Amino acid sequence: MNLIEDAWLPVLREEGPDKIAPWQIVETTNPVLEITAPRPDFQGALYQFLIGLLQTCFAPEDHDEWLEYWDEMPTVDQLRGCFQKVSSAFELENPDGPAFMQDFNDFDGEELPIEDLIGGAISDTTRSKNRDLFTKRGTVSVVSPYWAAIALFNVQTTGVLAWGQHRIGLRGNGPITSLVLPTHKDATLWGKLWLNVLSAEDFDSVPGEKELLEKKYIFPWLTDTRLSPDKKPTVPTDGNPLQHYWPMPRRIRLFVEEIDGKCDLSGEPISKGIRKYKRIKDGVYYTGGWMHPLTPHFRKDRLSFASPVLGTHLADDYRDWSALTLNGKLGGDGDKSQCAKNVSAFIHERLEDLNDRGRLWCFGYVAKSADVKRWYDAVFPLLADERTASNMQAWAGELIEAAKVVSDLLRNQLKEAWFKRTKDVKGDMNAVVTEFWQQSEKDFYDLLKRLSDLPGEQRRAPPEIYAFWEQTIRNLALDLFDSWALESPAEDMDMKRIIGARKELEKNLRTSKVMKILREKSTTEKEGKE
Repeated sequence: MNLIEDAWLPVLREEGPDKIAPWQIVETTNPVLEITAPRPDFQGALYQFLIGLLQTCFAPEDHDEWLEYWDEMPTVDQLRGCFQKVSSAFELENPDGPAFMQDFNDFDGEELPIEDLIGGAISDTTRSKNRDLFTKRGTVSVVSPYWAAIALFNVQTTGVLAWGQHRIGLRGNGPITSLVLPTHKDATLWGKLWLNVLSAEDFDSVPGEKELLEKKYIFPWLTDTRLSPDKKPTVPTDGNPLQHYWPMPRRIRLFVEEIDGKCDLSGEPISKGIRKYKRIKDGVYYTGGWMHPLTPHFRKDRLSFASPVLGTHLADDYRDWSALTLNGKLGGDGDKSQCAKNVSAFIHERLEDLNDRGRLWCFGYVAKSADVKRWYDAVFPLLADERTASNMQAWAGELIEAAKVVSDLLRNQLKEAWFKRTKDVKGDMNAVVTEFWQQSEKDFYDLLKRLSDLPGEQRRAPPEIYAFWEQTIRNLALDLFDSWALESPAEDMDMKRIIGARKELEKNLRTSKVMKILREKSTTEKEGKE
């Protein structure tokens, strides 16, 4: 069983579903349109798997070569030949040699059910305290070797925290992956993947030792594992930069056995399957400046290494648009981010030559310690290009900052309306804040679209943009206050307190510094034009 040679990858072709080997993604007859994984986290894992293969085996030298293969896919023979050069690293069951993503040497370790690898990790503590929120215990008992391999790849590359000295990944605990997608509905899978493959020129800045060309420096399971009983570090210069796509922090081995049944993930009949795996502590301890090309990062200060953006850092709304697509601030007012290299390459190099402004797909686990809470999955319009990126970052930042201030004012005054003693109120009132961001999202992106069409040399946004946004978020805050304050159960239903809180909200919306700035920019610039 081999992940390169075998037809195991579930896809949707133009004429219907199929299973293919990875190199078949470039077939022109009945072209492949999409991956059809049985779970959203495995969908993201398979995208990363295929992008990693292309980056490792078929990276273009420069932008011109990248553009050639964007215009015309490579042939099946070309891609198959390149992938086969590394196929020995993708064996699933190999008693006499290395097996995909598994420890090079056998060991006596803790044996666990395969469900622990599905969707992060489950432990005895998780089970006993009913914390299995994302992957429910007892639903997966046996899986095909192919899906076990992808589950293992997913755990190794997302690094969801395990217990004790079982190491996390080089991107931390539950990193965000951000991929560029075409906007065209008829885009092929090749186009979706190729947008995220960097040229050799762009990849040159990825941390790592480029002179370490042996496969073991790319695929760490091809040699003895670098152990870390005392947190012995593995830094970028200990591996080839391509190891970013193939990290192996965990020491794990899978048990393949004869099965007469079906895979609990895909529902397909299988003759071989996996019920258990074993693990041992002290795997690869990644530290010291790894920066995955498909993940945005941020720095706490100038002297520290960049940290990956995690699922726990993000909100499910547009306040992180600038941080993920450009180099804005996380949450609108947090640490300044650095968008992923594939996103930067698209905006600053590729967009000019493509008839497609692109979308950004961001996904990852939201995990607290070793418990996976949920799956983050969002798609954003990209909008900015090389000439407008600087302006868009600044303008989006202004709009997001104003919305954040108004959402805080709304939340605070609803507390005043509902409760006598607001200091004693527990909880963060996420529901009303979420509704505020959701209802203002369309207007936000409509404004960004208008701003993205402006000339790149224009440094000031039109005053009507500020006027519209100030009125929109003000009216929305008041409407939501009325809806929530009057329709939700309030302590004593004190109308005098509710009316007083609304008046205070109106006042704060007038006197807030950020709202004043919006009004000033919507009026003084008008006057300046007259």
